[in-house]
Amino acid sequence: MQGHYSDVWQAVARALPERLAIRTIDGREWSYSRFAREAGALAAYLTRHGVERGDRVAMLLYNTPELLVTFFACLATGVTPVPLNYRLRPGEIAALLDDSQSRVLVYPGSLEDVAVAAVAQSDHDVVLVRTDDTDEPDGPGSRWADVVADDVPLPAHAPDGGELWIYTGGTTGRPKAVRWSAPDMFEVQMFATYELGGLPTPTTMDEAVAIASDPDTSPMVNLPLAPLMHGTALTTSMNTLAVGGTVALMCSPRLDAERAVAFANEARATRIIVAGDAVAIPIADAAERLGVRLETVTSVMSSGMRFSAESKRRLHELADLRIYDMLASTEGGGFAVTITTGIDDLPGRPKLFPTAVVFDADFTEIQDQVGALGVLGQRGALPLGYHADAAKTDATFPVINGVRHVVPGDWVRVQEDRYIEFLGRGSGVINTGGEKVYPLEVEEALLAHHGVADAVVIGVPDPRFGEIVTAVVEPADARTTAEELISHVGELLAGYKKPRHILFRASLERTPTGKVDMAALRGEVQQDREEEHA
Repeated sequence: MQGHYSDVWQAVARALPERLAIRTIDGREWSYSRFAREAGALAAYLTRHGVERGDRVAMLLYNTPELLVTFFACLATGVTPVPLNYRLRPGEIAALLDDSQSRVLVYPGSLEDVAVAAVAQSDHDVVLVRTDDTDEPDGPGSRWADVVADDVPLPAHAPDGGELWIYTGGTTGRPKAVRWSAPDMFEVQMFATYELGGLPTPTTMDEAVAIASDPDTSPMVNLPLAPLMHGTALTTSMNTLAVGGTVALMCSPRLDAERAVAFANEARATRIIVAGDAVAIPIADAAERLGVRLETVTSVMSSGMRFSAESKRRLHELADLRIYDMLASTEGGGFAVTITTGIDDLPGRPKLFPTAVVFDADFTEIQDQVGALGVLGQRGALPLGYHADAAKTDATFPVINGVRHVVPGDWVRVQEDRYIEFLGRGSGVINTGGEKVYPLEVEEALLAHHGVADAVVIGVPDPRFGEIVTAVVEPADARTTAEELISHVGELLAGYKKPRHILFRASLERTPTGKVDMAALRGEVQQDREEEHA
């Protein structure tokens, strides 16, 4: 089915105007009619401020209704929505505003200082829209409540094309915007929206609305506990709205696991989105402390980070649910999924999606050769590429045998029946709690401190976060402390990029060509951490 999210959402709103689209932990509710009405009002506001089709609107927002309403308004009018990581510091946000040339920034009052400082550092004018999540009624920019007060209908159909951008950490230390065509994003999500949800796949808009309206199907209630600025939480929420479900939102920058468990039961959540062990472990801990089960949850989904068999076992013990552990990327959507339906299925194995392939070094497909080693590829609906980086686009999206693919660099070993063993990515990117950190960026921040002569940043295994950012530092001043350096990095970079552990060495013992024995350093760091926690 060729479609567009905003057209499907509008069709559902017309068919089911009083159906609950969004609810928040503090008791606020958005019916589908309110969801569409506020999107129409915001779209009209953007037009009045000169925002045209193809322009970008940035969102520095937590998991809030305003983020989803902004997406709706943008997609319906051909404006490009650009979610930003709310953990970034002003200089980092300003760089993304400039890279995307966003015309508008929607931000919460609680991030006023960050947003205002970022806009002040930007190289172009940015209109501010402020949502109310504090007791302060006023602040820079237009108030969200005033912006969405009008009753202005959305265009009947989204314009052809249209894009949405998702920034990914990549391997350069500077986030790059992956440009998705909105219709292509809808197409690539059809499998996750319908088949993984146990629903028939529609071929027309009427069929899509009929599926959403089916009285014999209980509406999905999706609770994203991973940030909506990341692809999995965002797309699963968009998909939920496409099938007439409800998105339940915590509206907080931090995970309060006990409140999340209570809200899941109160909202009768049927699906929870986690960021692997970083979220699953505290959720399981909280449920066990509270002595409750996840009463209505039938599925848990995660993507792109460590999700251990032990954490999955604990979740299976809390509910009769399926766990979908996705091997995915912003650049290609889902490549493979590990599905477990109970403890007996653990640890589970990833199985390739229908559109995924495995290539050898000569780009010959080998996904049917058991035992072969290769890199994952994907074909079908793919992103347009990276914004303003033709060379990286060509490298990541090669045309193979006349067909465009995405090949991010994930190595796997082929098993029978399209199962695979995931071996890892060939780059040095650190994946910590679902966030990507490029070591060079952190090293540069450390070297900017007067007490650092040399530094190397690596990721070391961690049972909760998959990896943690760790630094090995050669001090220029013996009085330099780890706490001082961690605070220094935190002033320059997002909190998740700060080293969680620092090991001081008299010398990094670089070779004449500047290389460091990384394997030896990892061993030293691991031993130092074990001794520290002994």
